[in-house]
Amino acid sequence: MQKIIATYPTGISPDNKHPFLNGLFKPNEDEYFATSASMKVIGEIPKDLWGIYARNTHNQVHESIGLYHPFDGDGMIHAMHFEEGKATYRNRFVQTTGFLAEQAAGKSLWPGILSPQMYTRRGWGSMGAMKDNAGTDVLCHAGKLLVSMSQGSEPWRMDPITLETLGPDANWSRNIPDGVASHYKVDPATGEMIFFNYPEKSPHMNYGVINKDNQLVHYVPIDLPGARWPHDIGMTKNYSILHDLPFFFDEELLKQGTRRIKFHRDIPARFGIIPRHGTSDQIRWFEGTPCHILHIANCYESGDEVIMDACIMPNPHKPNVGGHGTQTLEDGYAKIRAHLDKHNNPTYMYRWRFNLKTGETKEQQIDDEITEFPVMSNDYVGRAYRYSYNVLYQKGEWLFRGLKRYDMDTGKMEVYEYGPGRYGSEPQIARRIGAVAEDDGYLLTYVNDANTNTSECVILDASAISKGPIARIILPHRISVGTHACWVEGDRITGELRDKKYIPEA
Repeated sequence: MQKIIATYPTGISPDNKHPFLNGLFKPNEDEYFATSASMKVIGEIPKDLWGIYARNTHNQVHESIGLYHPFDGDGMIHAMHFEEGKATYRNRFVQTTGFLAEQAAGKSLWPGILSPQMYTRRGWGSMGAMKDNAGTDVLCHAGKLLVSMSQGSEPWRMDPITLETLGPDANWSRNIPDGVASHYKVDPATGEMIFFNYPEKSPHMNYGVINKDNQLVHYVPIDLPGARWPHDIGMTKNYSILHDLPFFFDEELLKQGTRRIKFHRDIPARFGIIPRHGTSDQIRWFEGTPCHILHIANCYESGDEVIMDACIMPNPHKPNVGGHGTQTLEDGYAKIRAHLDKHNNPTYMYRWRFNLKTGETKEQQIDDEITEFPVMSNDYVGRAYRYSYNVLYQKGEWLFRGLKRYDMDTGKMEVYEYGPGRYGSEPQIARRIGAVAEDDGYLLTYVNDANTNTSECVILDASAISKGPIARIILPHRISVGTHACWVEGDRITGELRDKKYIPEA
Protein backbone atom coordinates (compact mmCIF):
# COMPACT_ATOMS: atom_id res chain seq x y z
CA MET A 1 0.00 0.00 0.00
CA GLN A 2 1.27 3.45 -0.92
CA LYS A 3 -0.53 6.78 -0.82
CA ILE A 4 -0.08 10.52 -0.36
CA ILE A 5 -1.63 11.59 2.94
CA ALA A 6 -1.35 15.37 2.47
CA THR A 7 0.23 17.93 0.17
CA TYR A 8 1.55 21.37 1.15
CA PRO A 9 2.15 23.29 -2.10
CA THR A 10 5.35 25.30 -2.15
CA GLY A 11 5.28 29.08 -2.28
CA ILE A 12 8.88 29.21 -3.45
CA SER A 13 9.29 30.84 -6.85
CA PRO A 14 10.40 28.45 -9.61
CA ASP A 15 12.94 31.16 -10.47
CA ASN A 16 14.60 30.89 -7.06
CA LYS A 17 18.16 29.73 -7.79
CA HIS A 18 19.24 29.17 -4.18
CA PRO A 19 21.41 25.99 -4.23
CA PHE A 20 19.92 24.86 -0.92
CA LEU A 21 16.37 25.01 -2.31
CA ASN A 22 17.11 23.02 -5.46
CA GLY A 23 18.65 19.73 -6.48
CA LEU A 24 19.06 17.32 -3.57
CA PHE A 25 17.93 20.11 -1.21
CA LYS A 26 14.63 20.74 -3.00
CA PRO A 27 11.88 20.70 -0.33
CA ASN A 28 9.20 18.02 -0.23
CA GLU A 29 5.54 18.95 -0.61
CA ASP A 30 3.94 15.53 -0.08
CA GLU A 31 3.47 13.44 3.05
CA TYR A 32 3.50 9.71 2.26
CA PHE A 33 2.50 6.41 3.74
CA ALA A 34 4.09 3.34 2.14
CA THR A 35 4.68 -0.28 3.10
CA SER A 36 7.65 -2.35 1.97
CA ALA A 37 5.25 -4.46 -0.10
CA SER A 38 4.65 -1.37 -2.25
CA MET A 39 8.27 -0.20 -2.37
CA LYS A 40 11.10 -1.81 -4.30
CA VAL A 41 13.36 -3.74 -1.91
CA ILE A 42 16.80 -4.79 -3.14
CA GLY A 43 18.06 -7.56 -0.88
CA GLU A 44 16.16 -8.73 2.18
CA ILE A 45 15.05 -6.75 5.23
CA PRO A 46 16.43 -8.56 8.32
CA LYS A 47 13.79 -10.21 10.48
CA ASP A 48 15.74 -9.37 13.67
CA LEU A 49 15.59 -5.62 12.94
CA TRP A 50 12.90 -4.08 15.18
CA GLY A 51 12.35 -0.38 15.73
CA ILE A 52 12.06 2.99 14.01
CA TYR A 53 14.69 4.98 12.13
CA ALA A 54 13.64 8.65 12.08
CA ARG A 55 15.47 11.56 10.45
CA ASN A 56 14.74 15.30 10.62
CA THR A 57 14.89 17.64 7.62
CA HIS A 58 14.74 21.41 7.15
CA ASN A 59 11.99 21.66 4.56
CA GLN A 60 11.21 25.23 3.48
CA VAL A 61 7.64 25.93 2.33
CA HIS A 62 7.58 29.69 1.54
CA GLU A 63 9.89 32.30 0.07
CA SER A 64 12.17 33.44 2.86
CA ILE A 65 12.42 36.83 4.53
CA GLY A 66 16.03 37.80 3.90
CA LEU A 67 18.69 35.39 2.72
CA TYR A 68 17.64 31.78 3.24
CA HIS A 69 19.95 29.48 5.19
CA PRO A 70 19.49 25.68 4.89
CA PHE A 71 18.87 25.48 8.65
CA ASP A 72 15.81 27.77 8.40
CA GLY A 73 13.26 25.39 6.87
CA ASP A 74 10.35 23.73 8.66
CA GLY A 75 11.02 20.41 10.34
CA MET A 76 9.89 17.28 8.50
CA ILE A 77 10.42 13.81 9.94
CA HIS A 78 11.06 10.82 7.68
CA ALA A 79 10.59 7.51 9.53
CA MET A 80 11.04 3.85 8.58
CA HIS A 81 9.41 1.38 10.98
CA PHE A 82 10.91 -2.14 10.88
CA GLU A 83 9.29 -5.29 12.30
CA GLU A 84 9.40 -9.00 11.35
CA GLY A 85 11.19 -8.42 8.05
CA LYS A 86 8.80 -5.72 6.88
CA ALA A 87 9.00 -1.91 6.83
CA THR A 88 6.63 1.05 6.77
CA TYR A 89 7.66 4.52 5.63
CA ARG A 90 6.04 7.80 6.69
CA ASN A 91 7.03 11.45 6.43
CA ARG A 92 5.27 14.34 8.17
CA PHE A 93 5.83 18.04 8.79
CA VAL A 94 6.27 19.02 12.43
CA GLN A 95 3.10 21.05 12.94
CA THR A 96 4.68 23.81 15.02
CA THR A 97 2.91 27.05 15.86
CA GLY A 98 5.11 28.82 13.30
CA PHE A 99 4.36 26.27 10.58
CA LEU A 100 0.61 26.58 11.14
CA ALA A 101 0.75 30.39 11.27
CA GLU A 102 2.64 30.58 7.98
CA GLN A 103 0.27 28.07 6.39
CA ALA A 104 -2.62 30.35 7.36
CA ALA A 105 -0.82 33.46 6.09
CA GLY A 106 0.44 31.78 2.92
CA LYS A 107 3.89 33.30 3.39
CA SER A 108 6.90 33.46 5.70
CA LEU A 109 6.33 35.48 8.88
CA TRP A 110 9.78 35.15 10.44
CA PRO A 111 13.29 35.67 9.04
CA GLY A 112 16.02 33.04 9.34
CA ILE A 113 19.38 32.72 11.03
CA LEU A 114 21.14 35.13 8.64
CA SER A 115 18.62 37.98 8.97
CA PRO A 116 17.46 38.22 12.61
CA GLN A 117 17.39 42.02 12.38
CA MET A 118 14.40 41.74 10.02
CA TYR A 119 12.05 40.15 12.56
CA THR A 120 8.72 41.87 13.34
CA ARG A 121 7.24 39.17 15.59
CA ARG A 122 8.70 37.58 18.67
CA GLY A 123 10.49 34.39 17.77
CA TRP A 124 12.38 31.48 19.23
CA GLY A 125 15.98 30.37 19.47
CA SER A 126 18.66 32.01 21.58
CA MET A 127 18.27 35.16 19.45
CA GLY A 128 14.50 35.24 19.96
CA ALA A 129 13.93 36.25 16.33
CA MET A 130 13.43 33.04 14.34
CA LYS A 131 10.44 30.82 13.78
CA ASP A 132 10.49 27.69 15.93
CA ASN A 133 11.06 25.36 12.98
CA ALA A 134 11.86 22.18 14.96
CA GLY A 135 14.06 21.17 12.05
CA THR A 136 17.33 20.06 13.64
CA ASP A 137 17.16 17.22 16.14
CA VAL A 138 14.95 14.21 16.85
CA LEU A 139 15.15 11.70 19.69
CA CYS A 140 12.73 9.36 21.41
CA HIS A 141 12.08 9.62 25.13
CA ALA A 142 9.23 8.27 27.27
CA GLY A 143 7.43 6.82 24.26
CA LYS A 144 7.31 10.00 22.14
CA LEU A 145 9.64 11.63 19.67
CA LEU A 146 11.12 14.92 20.88
CA VAL A 147 11.87 17.34 18.04
CA SER A 148 13.60 20.72 18.27
CA MET A 149 15.72 23.30 16.50
CA SER A 150 19.36 23.87 17.33
CA GLN A 151 19.20 27.20 19.16
CA GLY A 152 16.34 26.14 21.42
CA SER A 153 12.65 25.66 20.80
CA GLU A 154 9.50 24.27 22.32
CA PRO A 155 9.92 20.56 23.16
CA TRP A 156 7.73 19.32 20.30
CA ARG A 157 6.36 15.81 20.77
CA MET A 158 5.33 13.46 17.95
CA ASP A 159 3.88 9.96 17.97
CA PRO A 160 6.82 7.73 16.92
CA ILE A 161 4.62 5.47 14.78
CA THR A 162 2.07 7.80 13.15
CA LEU A 163 4.24 10.97 13.31
CA GLU A 164 1.23 12.96 14.48
CA THR A 165 2.36 16.21 16.10
CA LEU A 166 1.16 16.16 19.72
CA GLY A 167 2.25 19.72 20.58
CA PRO A 168 4.80 21.01 23.09
CA ASP A 169 5.33 18.52 25.90
CA ALA A 170 2.26 18.80 28.11
CA ASN A 171 4.10 17.80 31.29
CA TRP A 172 6.94 20.32 31.41
CA SER A 173 7.19 22.72 28.45
CA ARG A 174 5.55 25.54 30.44
CA ASN A 175 8.35 25.31 33.01
CA ILE A 176 11.21 25.96 30.57
CA PRO A 177 10.55 29.34 28.91
CA ASP A 178 13.86 29.14 27.01
CA GLY A 179 12.99 25.75 25.52
CA VAL A 180 15.32 22.88 24.68
CA ALA A 181 18.38 23.10 22.45
CA SER A 182 19.37 20.17 20.25
CA HIS A 183 21.30 17.12 21.42
CA TYR A 184 19.48 16.02 24.54
CA LYS A 185 20.71 12.63 25.75
CA VAL A 186 18.92 9.60 27.25
CA ASP A 187 20.54 7.27 29.80
CA PRO A 188 19.62 3.75 28.64
CA ALA A 189 19.74 2.36 32.19
CA THR A 190 17.69 4.96 34.08
CA GLY A 191 15.58 6.40 31.25
CA GLU A 192 16.55 9.92 32.35
CA MET A 193 17.00 12.58 29.69
CA ILE A 194 19.35 15.56 30.10
CA PHE A 195 18.96 18.79 28.13
CA PHE A 196 20.11 22.41 28.05
CA ASN A 197 19.39 25.78 26.46
CA TYR A 198 21.46 28.92 25.95
CA PRO A 199 19.52 32.21 25.91
CA GLU A 200 21.37 35.47 25.26
CA LYS A 201 20.17 36.82 28.62
CA SER A 202 21.83 35.95 31.92
CA PRO A 203 22.68 33.32 33.17
CA HIS A 204 23.20 32.34 29.47
CA MET A 205 22.59 28.61 30.02
CA ASN A 206 20.09 26.39 31.80
CA TYR A 207 20.41 22.67 32.40
CA GLY A 208 17.73 20.11 33.19
CA VAL A 209 16.78 16.47 33.72
CA ILE A 210 13.55 14.70 32.74
CA ASN A 211 12.92 11.33 34.41
CA LYS A 212 11.81 8.11 32.69
CA ASP A 213 8.18 8.96 33.43
CA ASN A 214 8.54 12.28 31.58
CA GLN A 215 8.55 14.54 34.64
CA LEU A 216 10.87 17.54 34.97
CA VAL A 217 12.88 16.69 38.10
CA HIS A 218 15.80 19.12 37.81
CA TYR A 219 16.25 22.52 36.13
CA VAL A 220 18.98 24.95 37.17
CA PRO A 221 20.72 28.07 35.83
CA ILE A 222 24.35 27.73 34.72
CA ASP A 223 26.35 30.92 35.16
CA LEU A 224 28.48 31.73 32.10
CA PRO A 225 30.61 34.85 31.48
CA GLY A 226 28.34 35.96 28.62
CA ALA A 227 26.17 34.83 25.73
CA ARG A 228 27.57 31.69 24.16
CA TRP A 229 26.81 29.49 21.14
CA PRO A 230 27.26 25.85 22.30
CA HIS A 231 25.81 22.97 20.33
CA ASP A 232 26.01 19.69 22.26
CA ILE A 233 26.02 18.25 25.78
CA GLY A 234 27.69 15.12 27.16
CA MET A 235 26.41 12.40 29.49
CA THR A 236 28.15 9.80 31.67
CA LYS A 237 26.70 7.56 34.40
CA ASN A 238 27.08 10.27 37.06
CA TYR A 239 27.86 13.53 35.25
CA SER A 240 26.90 15.85 32.43
CA ILE A 241 29.48 17.81 30.41
CA LEU A 242 28.63 21.41 29.47
CA HIS A 243 30.51 23.44 26.87
CA ASP A 244 31.68 27.06 27.17
CA LEU A 245 33.63 27.51 23.95
CA PRO A 246 35.44 30.60 22.57
CA PHE A 247 33.24 30.89 19.48
CA PHE A 248 30.59 33.47 20.29
CA PHE A 249 29.20 36.83 19.30
CA ASP A 250 31.31 39.97 19.65
CA GLU A 251 30.07 41.23 23.02
CA GLU A 252 30.26 44.97 22.25
CA LEU A 253 28.41 44.59 18.97
CA LEU A 254 25.85 42.35 20.63
CA LYS A 255 24.99 45.18 23.05
CA GLN A 256 24.11 47.23 19.96
CA GLY A 257 21.93 44.45 18.56
CA THR A 258 24.47 43.24 15.97
CA ARG A 259 25.33 39.54 16.04
CA ARG A 260 28.77 38.90 14.61
CA ILE A 261 30.16 35.56 15.65
CA LYS A 262 33.89 35.43 16.30
CA PHE A 263 36.48 32.82 17.23
CA HIS A 264 38.44 34.10 20.24
CA ARG A 265 41.76 32.32 19.78
CA ASP A 266 43.18 33.66 23.03
CA ILE A 267 40.41 32.17 25.21
CA PRO A 268 40.64 28.48 26.18
CA ALA A 269 37.75 26.12 25.67
CA ARG A 270 36.01 25.32 28.96
CA PHE A 271 34.25 22.10 29.85
CA GLY A 272 31.97 22.01 32.89
CA ILE A 273 31.50 18.64 34.55
CA ILE A 274 28.39 18.75 36.71
CA PRO A 275 26.74 15.97 38.74
CA ARG A 276 23.64 14.90 36.86
CA HIS A 277 21.40 16.54 39.45
CA GLY A 278 23.95 19.20 40.39
CA THR A 279 23.92 23.00 40.41
CA SER A 280 26.16 25.71 38.94
CA ASP A 281 28.32 25.95 42.07
CA GLN A 282 29.10 22.21 41.86
CA ILE A 283 30.60 22.36 38.36
CA ARG A 284 34.25 21.45 37.90
CA TRP A 285 35.59 23.52 35.01
CA PHE A 286 38.40 22.17 32.84
CA GLU A 287 40.29 24.13 30.19
CA GLY A 288 41.41 22.91 26.79
CA THR A 289 42.68 24.01 23.39
CA PRO A 290 40.59 26.88 21.94
CA CYS A 291 38.07 25.32 19.56
CA HIS A 292 34.43 24.83 18.72
CA ILE A 293 32.55 21.53 18.96
CA LEU A 294 29.37 20.63 17.15
CA HIS A 295 28.82 16.94 17.91
CA ILE A 296 29.86 14.52 20.63
CA ALA A 297 30.27 10.80 19.94
CA ASN A 298 30.12 9.65 23.58
CA CYS A 299 31.32 10.36 27.12
CA TYR A 300 32.08 7.96 29.95
CA GLU A 301 33.95 7.56 33.24
CA SER A 302 37.19 5.62 33.67
CA GLY A 303 38.76 5.67 37.12
CA ASP A 304 39.42 9.30 38.05
CA GLU A 305 38.79 10.48 34.49
CA VAL A 306 35.82 11.61 32.47
CA ILE A 307 36.45 10.89 28.79
CA MET A 308 34.77 12.81 25.98
CA ASP A 309 35.03 11.85 22.31
CA ALA A 310 33.81 14.43 19.79
CA CYS A 311 34.70 16.15 16.54
CA ILE A 312 36.91 19.17 17.20
CA MET A 313 36.75 22.29 15.05
CA PRO A 314 40.13 23.95 15.67
CA ASN A 315 39.55 26.99 13.44
CA PRO A 316 35.81 27.76 13.28
CA HIS A 317 34.34 30.57 11.20
CA LYS A 318 30.87 31.52 9.99
CA PRO A 319 29.18 34.15 7.85
CA ASN A 320 28.19 37.24 9.83
CA VAL A 321 24.73 36.95 11.33
CA GLY A 322 22.55 40.00 10.85
CA GLY A 323 23.95 41.10 7.49
CA HIS A 324 25.87 39.00 5.02
CA GLY A 325 27.55 42.04 3.48
CA THR A 326 27.49 40.73 -0.07
CA GLN A 327 26.58 42.50 -3.31
CA THR A 328 24.53 39.77 -4.97
CA LEU A 329 22.45 36.78 -4.00
CA GLU A 330 25.01 34.57 -5.72
CA ASP A 331 27.69 35.95 -3.39
CA GLY A 332 25.49 35.08 -0.44
CA TYR A 333 24.91 31.56 -1.73
CA ALA A 334 28.65 31.09 -2.21
CA LYS A 335 29.33 32.26 1.35
CA ILE A 336 26.87 29.76 2.82
CA ARG A 337 28.26 26.96 0.68
CA ALA A 338 31.84 27.83 1.66
CA HIS A 339 30.99 27.79 5.35
CA LEU A 340 29.15 24.47 5.23
CA ASP A 341 31.96 22.85 3.23
CA LYS A 342 33.89 21.07 5.99
CA HIS A 343 36.99 21.07 3.81
CA ASN A 344 37.04 24.84 4.41
CA ASN A 345 36.12 24.45 8.08
CA PRO A 346 37.65 21.09 9.09
CA THR A 347 36.52 18.86 11.95
CA TYR A 348 38.44 15.86 13.27
CA MET A 349 37.74 12.96 15.61
CA TYR A 350 39.26 13.91 18.98
CA ARG A 351 39.44 12.76 22.62
CA TRP A 352 39.55 14.80 25.84
CA ARG A 353 40.40 13.28 29.25
CA PHE A 354 39.38 15.29 32.32
CA ASN A 355 40.99 14.11 35.55
CA LEU A 356 38.62 14.80 38.44
CA LYS A 357 41.41 14.20 40.97
CA THR A 358 44.18 16.41 39.54
CA GLY A 359 42.14 18.88 37.45
CA GLU A 360 44.31 18.09 34.41
CA THR A 361 43.03 17.95 30.82
CA LYS A 362 44.69 15.64 28.29
CA GLU A 363 43.87 15.82 24.58
CA GLN A 364 44.44 13.52 21.62
CA GLN A 365 43.52 13.81 17.94
CA ILE A 366 42.24 10.41 16.80
CA ASP A 367 42.36 10.92 13.05
CA ASP A 368 43.45 13.49 10.48
CA GLU A 369 40.57 12.85 8.05
CA ILE A 370 37.66 15.30 8.05
CA THR A 371 34.63 13.64 9.64
CA GLU A 372 31.57 14.75 11.60
CA PHE A 373 28.16 13.58 12.92
CA PRO A 374 29.69 10.82 15.12
CA VAL A 375 27.08 8.31 16.32
CA MET A 376 27.17 5.19 18.48
CA SER A 377 24.74 2.68 19.97
CA ASN A 378 21.99 4.02 22.25
CA ASP A 379 22.70 1.16 24.65
CA TYR A 380 26.23 2.47 25.28
CA VAL A 381 25.45 6.17 25.88
CA GLY A 382 27.42 7.29 28.94
CA ARG A 383 29.31 4.00 29.09
CA ALA A 384 32.65 2.74 27.84
CA TYR A 385 32.13 1.96 24.18
CA ARG A 386 34.14 0.79 21.20
CA TYR A 387 32.63 1.99 17.92
CA SER A 388 31.84 5.42 16.49
CA TYR A 389 30.36 5.84 13.01
CA ASN A 390 31.06 9.21 11.36
CA VAL A 391 30.11 10.79 8.05
CA LEU A 392 32.59 11.70 5.32
CA TYR A 393 32.04 14.94 3.38
CA GLN A 394 32.00 15.59 -0.35
CA LYS A 395 34.57 18.32 -0.96
CA GLY A 396 32.94 21.62 -1.92
CA GLU A 397 29.47 20.58 -0.70
CA TRP A 398 27.42 20.00 2.44
CA LEU A 399 26.81 16.41 1.38
CA PHE A 400 27.87 13.11 3.00
CA ARG A 401 29.73 10.92 0.53
CA GLY A 402 30.26 7.99 2.90
CA LEU A 403 30.77 6.57 6.38
CA LYS A 404 33.80 5.85 8.55
CA ARG A 405 33.77 3.37 11.43
CA TYR A 406 36.25 3.93 14.26
CA ASP A 407 37.32 1.11 16.56
CA MET A 408 38.25 3.19 19.60
CA ASP A 409 40.04 0.23 21.23
CA THR A 410 42.33 -0.87 18.41
CA GLY A 411 42.48 2.27 16.28
CA LYS A 412 41.28 0.33 13.23
CA MET A 413 39.14 2.28 10.77
CA GLU A 414 36.77 1.08 8.05
CA VAL A 415 35.14 3.09 5.26
CA TYR A 416 32.05 2.70 3.08
CA GLU A 417 31.35 5.18 0.27
CA TYR A 418 27.96 5.44 -1.43
CA GLY A 419 29.33 5.97 -4.93
CA PRO A 420 29.32 8.86 -7.45
CA GLY A 421 26.33 11.17 -7.07
CA ARG A 422 25.02 9.30 -4.00
CA TYR A 423 24.90 10.99 -0.58
CA GLY A 424 23.79 9.75 2.82
CA SER A 425 22.28 11.02 6.05
CA GLU A 426 23.32 10.86 9.67
CA PRO A 427 23.38 7.09 10.33
CA GLN A 428 22.04 5.21 13.33
CA ILE A 429 23.01 1.90 14.94
CA ALA A 430 20.17 -0.60 15.30
CA ARG A 431 21.29 -3.56 17.39
CA ARG A 432 19.50 -6.72 16.34
CA ILE A 433 17.07 -8.66 18.54
CA GLY A 434 19.27 -10.80 20.81
CA ALA A 435 22.43 -8.74 20.19
CA VAL A 436 25.45 -9.54 22.35
CA ALA A 437 28.30 -7.45 20.90
CA GLU A 438 28.14 -3.66 20.64
CA ASP A 439 28.17 -3.81 16.83
CA ASP A 440 25.89 -6.85 16.57
CA GLY A 441 23.26 -5.29 14.34
CA TYR A 442 22.76 -2.82 11.54
CA LEU A 443 23.73 0.66 10.43
CA LEU A 444 20.85 2.59 8.87
CA THR A 445 20.89 5.68 6.67
CA TYR A 446 18.86 7.40 3.95
CA VAL A 447 20.72 7.87 0.67
CA ASN A 448 19.83 10.40 -2.04
CA ASP A 449 20.86 9.52 -5.58
CA ALA A 450 21.43 12.57 -7.80
CA ASN A 451 21.80 10.31 -10.84
CA THR A 452 18.25 8.96 -10.62
CA ASN A 453 16.59 11.64 -8.43
CA THR A 454 15.55 8.93 -5.97
CA SER A 455 16.04 8.17 -2.28
CA GLU A 456 16.41 4.91 -0.42
CA CYS A 457 16.84 3.53 3.08
CA VAL A 458 20.09 1.57 3.22
CA ILE A 459 20.77 -1.22 5.73
CA LEU A 460 24.43 -2.10 6.39
CA ASP A 461 26.05 -4.67 8.66
CA ALA A 462 27.31 -2.54 11.57
CA SER A 463 30.25 -4.90 12.09
CA ALA A 464 31.41 -4.77 8.44
CA ILE A 465 30.18 -1.63 6.70
CA SER A 466 32.64 -1.93 3.80
CA LYS A 467 30.76 -4.99 2.52
CA GLY A 468 27.96 -2.71 1.36
CA PRO A 469 24.19 -2.91 1.80
CA ILE A 470 22.30 -5.91 3.13
CA ALA A 471 19.16 -4.26 1.79
CA ARG A 472 18.01 -1.09 0.04
CA ILE A 473 14.41 0.14 0.28
CA ILE A 474 13.53 2.60 -2.52
CA LEU A 475 11.33 5.37 -1.11
CA PRO A 476 8.21 6.58 -2.93
CA HIS A 477 9.81 10.01 -3.48
CA ARG A 478 13.16 11.78 -3.39
CA ILE A 479 13.57 13.31 0.06
CA SER A 480 15.49 16.45 0.90
CA VAL A 481 18.95 16.41 2.47
CA GLY A 482 18.53 16.46 6.26
CA THR A 483 20.26 16.83 9.58
CA HIS A 484 19.96 14.56 12.61
CA ALA A 485 18.41 11.15 13.06
CA CYS A 486 17.56 8.70 15.84
CA TRP A 487 16.94 5.01 16.33
CA VAL A 488 14.03 3.90 18.51
CA GLU A 489 14.44 0.32 19.71
CA GLY A 490 11.27 -1.74 19.44
CA ASP A 491 10.98 -2.10 23.21
CA ARG A 492 11.29 1.71 23.62
CA ILE A 493 8.54 2.73 21.21
CA THR A 494 5.99 2.97 24.03
CA GLY A 495 8.31 4.11 26.85
CA GLU A 496 11.70 3.70 28.52
CA LEU A 497 11.39 -0.08 28.67
CA ARG A 498 14.72 -1.14 27.19
CA ASP A 499 15.60 -4.73 28.10
CA LYS A 500 18.47 -4.46 30.62
CA LYS A 501 20.34 -7.38 29.04
CA TYR A 502 21.37 -5.04 26.19
CA ILE A 503 22.87 -2.35 28.46
CA PRO A 504 26.50 -2.78 29.60
CA GLU A 505 27.73 -1.91 33.07
CA ALA A 506 28.89 1.71 33.36
